[in-house]
Amino acid sequence: MKPAPFDYVAARSTGDVVAALADGDTHVLAGGQSLVLEMNYRTRRPARLVDINRVPGFDRLEVLDGALRIGPLVRHRAFAAGAVAALRPGTGERAAAVGALGDLLRRVARHIAHPPIRARGTMLGSLAYAHPAAEWPAVAVALDARLELVAAAGSRSVAAADFFTGPFATVRRPGELLHAVHLPLLPPGTSVGFAEHRRTHASFAQLAALVAVTLAGGRVTAARIGLVNAAERPVRATGAEAALRDRPLDDAAIAGAAAAARDDADPRPQPYADADYLRHAAAVLVRRALLQARDGD
Repeated sequence: MKPAPFDYVAARSTGDVVAALADGDTHVLAGGQSLVLEMNYRTRRPARLVDINRVPGFDRLEVLDGALRIGPLVRHRAFAAGAVAALRPGTGERAAAVGALGDLLRRVARHIAHPPIRARGTMLGSLAYAHPAAEWPAVAVALDARLELVAAAGSRSVAAADFFTGPFATVRRPGELLHAVHLPLLPPGTSVGFAEHRRTHASFAQLAALVAVTLAGGRVTAARIGLVNAAERPVRATGAEAALRDRPLDDAAIAGAAAAARDDADPRPQPYADADYLRHAAAVLVRRALLQARDGD
């Protein structure tokens, strides 16, 4: 079958991008790791592509107003390589807080796909694509991220919890560019963990769990727990978080949080895994991630 023709725009500014997107049938090309594959299989046939790889500043990674701002061309490998740890926050912020967030992003990024995909794929592309097995959407939801969308008519900010509506579905409109995501810095005293299960090395994540736990005076003052591929949308495991709050991070508290994670999960049956198995996996992975956070593994 002959490939369907499409127009191509090499954008040089944000204005170029939003002008191209205004027709409603133009798709953004950043890393292209999902889009080009779908075009190859003829499952997506955009009338036009707007290539954003030449737009200055889109690869910027910076700390602003207590959050890490990530531009649309920041590649997965930037986090796997520990680029966040090299950042220094502005006046009044703490370098240690950047380090805790950087540690979590590094742990997650090393589980994303394979080195060639990490070299080209982008965090914002993953968020916009909203694959149920993608790691970054769960990170955004668990950390209360805000997503910045820009269109010809103006811009808007959306909470990550409201952005994802289902598998491969978000509130992003056809004419909008996902321009940045803002991840709040983690407070001092926070430790993190991430655990993922795949059937094979080449498979998507069957399920994963990420945790960020803040302690003061030997007790948990805040907990953020996210689950990957545990429902039709990224899951904030609020029951597991509540099981930890105001308790020491001991074996009993970890076991209670892991048990609660079974109820937080609402998984769709997958090939080789029914819902009961996936709920069990959620409990196991939350426990592993919490042990990492506690023991510094």
